Amino acid sequence: MPQNRSASSPRPRGAGAPLAGGRVPRARGVRPVAGPPVNRPGRILAVAAAAVVFIVTGFGWHSVDSLVSGIERIGNLGLGGGHDGAVDILMVGIDSRTDAHGNPLSDQERAMLHAGDEVGTNTDTIVLIRVPNDGSSATAISVPRDSYVDIPGLGKGKINSAYGATKEAARQKLADQGLSDSQIEEKSTQAGRQALIKSVANLTGITVDHYAEVGLLGFVLLTDAVGGVQVCLNNPVDEPLSGADFPAGEQRLSGPQALSFVRQRHDLPRGDIDRIVRQQVFMASLVNQSLNAKILANPGKLRELSDAVGRTIVLDKGWDVVSFMHQLQDLSGGKVNFETIPVQNLDATTSDGESVVKVDPKAVKSFVAAAVGGKSDEHRDSDAVAPDTVTTDVYNSGSTSGLATQVAQALTGKGFHTGSVANWTGEPVRSSRVLAASTSDAKAKAVAEALGGLTVIADPELSQGAIRVVLADDYSGPGSDAGSLFDLSGTSQTSGAPTPVPPAPPIDAGQNGPKCVN
Repeated sequence: MPQNRSASSPRPRGAGAPLAGGRVPRARGVRPVAGPPVNRPGRILAVAAAAVVFIVTGFGWHSVDSLVSGIERIGNLGLGGGHDGAVDILMVGIDSRTDAHGNPLSDQERAMLHAGDEVGTNTDTIVLIRVPNDGSSATAISVPRDSYVDIPGLGKGKINSAYGATKEAARQKLADQGLSDSQIEEKSTQAGRQALIKSVANLTGITVDHYAEVGLLGFVLLTDAVGGVQVCLNNPVDEPLSGADFPAGEQRLSGPQALSFVRQRHDLPRGDIDRIVRQQVFMASLVNQSLNAKILANPGKLRELSDAVGRTIVLDKGWDVVSFMHQLQDLSGGKVNFETIPVQNLDATTSDGESVVKVDPKAVKSFVAAAVGGKSDEHRDSDAVAPDTVTTDVYNSGSTSGLATQVAQALTGKGFHTGSVANWTGEPVRSSRVLAASTSDAKAKAVAEALGGLTVIADPELSQGAIRVVLADDYSGPGSDAGSLFDLSGTSQTSGAPTPVPPAPPIDAGQNGPKCVN
């Protein structure tokens, strides 16, 4: 049985042009619903991490007018109204060679971004952010860009293609109606954004209330506006395709360096998941710095930040940003948490050979509900349970060192108390579970839901009110880390069942110093 290692120990991880006759080409990565996917690695291009400062910190709410006055605003996106007790924001990063107002970037700016002349509308970063109406916390959930999902009107496809493929299909229909180029661009872009919003809502079970969009340039300008950000690498990096060239250890990155840091997709042990982890630790560090640095007290920095926001961020028209910033004025870094949806297979392909990331929508909905404090249908009895009234033991029956410690920390972060945290000495279990004297124990159900929907099993040896979490190798909820279990580098899974890939452990913006990553 492995020793239960501290979770703080670093661990290595493993639209096209029209066709002849006016026919709309199928966008890359999108096809009608067909048979089950097979296997191959996907990729993620994270370009919007810096926008999280503006969206989830609420810093400078008293001066927000100077920040938002020049922001591009868009409407008619089919957004919700925040009637579920929280504000849910979809933040997307666009791999665009234009600014927020459609103006082309200069040659110097494209060179700084390692960007070519290709113009695209793929959403290379997709983050769903939930903020309760009391502004007490923020949870940012990353969605891998190659997640293979249902796209409204297009069938199955990569979630990052929902925007671009829908936009292209709408563009050609609008062109046939004789509209002007500017009208076509506006209406087709609106259709693309609507499709992405619906795709994310269908996957996660969360209604999107507000929309924020930022391009490549925004990442660089916003990062530089706050004076750069501290990161930490487990090992030195030299990857010329992304421009990532960094030593091991802690270091401060400028805007262009930070873009390379989160864009690297080669030579990472766990591909998409490692890239999302980089994005999240960068955002956490950025948020932590912004909350503590009093940046808006500096008039020069305020002007720089205002210029960056005006050039690079797009928001929906219905968002009262001033009121939102007032909501967040007391938010602390430790209450800004970052999660990643569970992934079934990083190494999947469709039947026509497209590389995708396989996800289970049911598992995603359950995970998201637990991460944002929602309640799944199976656990309505936990509604009345306050986490701070629950104490549970956590045991590791699997082969992952430190798993019990990591899950105990995740539970503590959700407000629960933990008792014994150790390796399991009873009969080994193959499936993770919550043990209680009765399956109807509301506190046990609350713990089970908080861990992503585990099964509650009656154990007659337990006294009334006693709760035990027993973790097996199948666990993929909050606190899981597949670093020592799954090494997907160099692996080609072309047959058999896909390897489940648990998400990375939760990250928050209140930790001391940046978390070291691959």
